[in-house]
Amino acid sequence: MMNEVILKAENVFYSYDDGKTHSLNGLSLEIRRGKKIAVMGANGSGKSTFFLCCNGVYRPSEGTIYFHGKPVDYSRKGLLQLRQKVGIVFQDPDNQLFSASVFQEISFGILNLGVPEEEARKEVERIMNEMEITPYRDRPTHALSGGQKKQVSIADILIMKPEIVILDEPAAALDPKHTVLVNQAVDRMTGEGITVMMATHDVNYAMEWADEVMIFRDGTVAAHGVPEQVFEDKQLLRETNLEQPAVLQLFDSLKKKGILKEELPLPRSLGALLQEIERLPSR
Repeated sequence: MMNEVILKAENVFYSYDDGKTHSLNGLSLEIRRGKKIAVMGANGSGKSTFFLCCNGVYRPSEGTIYFHGKPVDYSRKGLLQLRQKVGIVFQDPDNQLFSASVFQEISFGILNLGVPEEEARKEVERIMNEMEITPYRDRPTHALSGGQKKQVSIADILIMKPEIVILDEPAAALDPKHTVLVNQAVDRMTGEGITVMMATHDVNYAMEWADEVMIFRDGTVAAHGVPEQVFEDKQLLRETNLEQPAVLQLFDSLKKKGILKEELPLPRSLGALLQEIERLPSR
């Protein structure tokens, strides 16, 4: 059911130093099914800590994480079930990959779920084909390029058929070709109804891609709403080391000059803005 709250944090605190300071500081938020959510904020604002609380790697020192309305079960069985449904793709894939070959790496999770070997093999072949990594199937994971490792780490999660995928800076350190491949994989996830939370500093991508934007500051959510709303707050953007998306800056400038009418809806991308400009009568 769309708009269902699938994940919730309620007054969550987390400390790395026995309560002297808090990376999460009374964090409360709700994540709804099927949404594309850009999670933004300065380094150290609590984004990665929150992600690790979402699938039980970290347990809040105070407060509660809910999945499907129930508090997270931190037993071994409960965590295995949670991590099947809430997957994280780390910024550095070397923190995630450990198997001898690509095929073994992607097979590991689904075989641990008890899926028969032949069925698991077909699923792995399907995911490798989707992620365009079939040519690397027998290659050691440590011998892959950074972009190839990122593709494999995404395949690791998708094979589990998750409900939520968390991507921590998925395009970090990637060349343009692999950035496109990763973005295509993200589009496939959202097209299949998977809820995607993505940490990114790219305001232009967030403006065009996201249904919602969350801005973290000091371990809490300073803003949460549609991109048009969140990115209007110039003061908050300055305080969190973010800039306004280029389309917003240009749109405002063209309205001030009288080139575009005030009542025009805000376009989400530069391409959409250019279409509006092309519709203007010639002078």
